[in-house]
Amino acid sequence: MTSTDVSVPRWPVPTAPPVHDPVLFARAMRDMRLTWRARGVLAELATGYAPGHEPAIRELTALTRQERLAAEGREAFAKAVRELRTVGYLVPDATTLTGVGERLVVNLTPAVDAHLVPDRWGHRATVAGS
Repeated sequence: MTSTDVSVPRWPVPTAPPVHDPVLFARAMRDMRLTWRARGVLAELATGYAPGHEPAIRELTALTRQERLAAEGREAFAKAVRELRTVGYLVPDATTLTGVGERLVVNLTPAVDAHLVPDRWGHRATVAGS
């Protein structure tokens, strides 16, 4: 790929790591109340955008098939967003309470009550250096 093949992204790529609590994020990514698809959407929304540059959900669902490439279709994406809203991982931004074209904000506090798969084999968390 040459430098002329690179297009400017519609949503800037973050230049710093997300500010989310890493333990809550890890619990959210293992929350069995969510489908794999919903966890993928949550990961995208929690880590894929710089603060203040997050797209509105309607902007993501409005992407054309050509723009989405291998990404989920509109219905699948909308279903995952509804799932995340139901559990509480996505909440409306206080400035868009009307629900029309609303911007949804990631909220990882539901991860405190995440349903995690129990450890049936006695695995322990690894500690660096052991």
